[in-house]
Amino acid sequence: MSFVITGGDAAGMSAASRAKRNKPDLDIIVLEQTSDVSYSACGMPYNIADPDREIDDLVVRHADVFRKSQKIDLRTGHRVDSIDRNKKTVSGTDLQGRQFSIPYERLLIATGASPIIPDLEGFNLPGVMALKYLSDGRRIKDYIKSQNVKKAVIVGMGYIALEMCEALRERNIEVDMVKPRQVFIPWMAEELSGVVREEIEAHSVGIHMGHRIEKITEPGSNSLEVVCSDLTLGCQMVLVATGVKPNSRLAANAALDLGPSGSIAVDRMLRTSDENIYSAGDCADAYNVITGQKTWVPLALRANRAGWAVGDNVTGKNVEIEGIVGSAVFKVFDLEVARTGLSVSEAEKAGFDPVEEVVKTRSRAHAHPGSKTLYIQIVGDRKSGRLLGMQIVGKEGAAHRIKAAAVALHQKMTVEAFSQCDFPYAPPFSPTWDPMLTAAIQLLKKL
Repeated sequence: MSFVITGGDAAGMSAASRAKRNKPDLDIIVLEQTSDVSYSACGMPYNIADPDREIDDLVVRHADVFRKSQKIDLRTGHRVDSIDRNKKTVSGTDLQGRQFSIPYERLLIATGASPIIPDLEGFNLPGVMALKYLSDGRRIKDYIKSQNVKKAVIVGMGYIALEMCEALRERNIEVDMVKPRQVFIPWMAEELSGVVREEIEAHSVGIHMGHRIEKITEPGSNSLEVVCSDLTLGCQMVLVATGVKPNSRLAANAALDLGPSGSIAVDRMLRTSDENIYSAGDCADAYNVITGQKTWVPLALRANRAGWAVGDNVTGKNVEIEGIVGSAVFKVFDLEVARTGLSVSEAEKAGFDPVEEVVKTRSRAHAHPGSKTLYIQIVGDRKSGRLLGMQIVGKEGAAHRIKAAAVALHQKMTVEAFSQCDFPYAPPFSPTWDPMLTAAIQLLKKL
């Protein structure tokens, strides 16, 4: 059997490696349009913050390792442009402009996601960049050095924007952030969002919300201006971080079913609406464990896990994966920001009757030195008492605590059951009543 994969990052290479391990004689061809495979994209902001680190430090496994050690036919610089489901072929172009057509018996679409670039004047100027691929990280790092960048503007205030504002400040670059909407972090509880904003402003980052961006201009050499309807911000570099969209064009043109946000619709075995074609990674949708509904949330762990499942399924193991609860964590200067499950507005849209509680507590026992303030928002369903979501912000303990809440969501626990969990206690790590238990007990009163 021939197994063809388009896309050679997390999901694609996980599927190829797993399938080859299961069935060493399987004919596997991976087609990747860039020159990079198997790298830690999530590590790019932290790498950019350090001018002495090479961006290639983020490569987990080089292409030749897959070729020589695993005998996978990995073809970099090969862009797939179309799928012919009747002939069961994929066609495209390589870096030399040569066209190719390759037959498949099983196909995996693992084309990931791409940055959303506003269709406005000036967003194609040389100093305007997005951060998604390793080549983007190289370009940004080289640009900062070659242009001696001292001031930057970030368009957007999502995960990448917040991580990159810290990275740029680490390099003593002045930073302004701008966005059209008035809400700082839409999914975050207002009190927690305020804590994040204070942390950013304490590091001399300008936050400009509610300003509609009209264009980017280049008034002079090594000079850019982000022009809004009522504000102009000067800089030397613009980072566009307004979100990402699934790369589902191949699937759409092949008349495969699409899911939320235009992602590729798959079942629990990662099969598309064509039984011979799978999809995994940031281009594919997933089931939300809490709502039972389809969702699209690009996640690194999901991409790797889904790739494994595809590798198993094309070699006859018939593996299903349950779904996601939307867990995420990121760092903003000295703050840990973590979430899992649904926000209040997301719970309402899913048909729940959500109730929330926000508590301000401590990361360690009250008398233990070094204790930090923790803010926790917990959401439950008034009708069923079920735990629906949690958000934690603080300078210690947020990132690891959120994992317990994620497990509880996967097990569909009630708030009351969660409040009875036997969490460990020692003064350097927690109060006697862990902050998550305190939040759950307070929410129980409202429920």
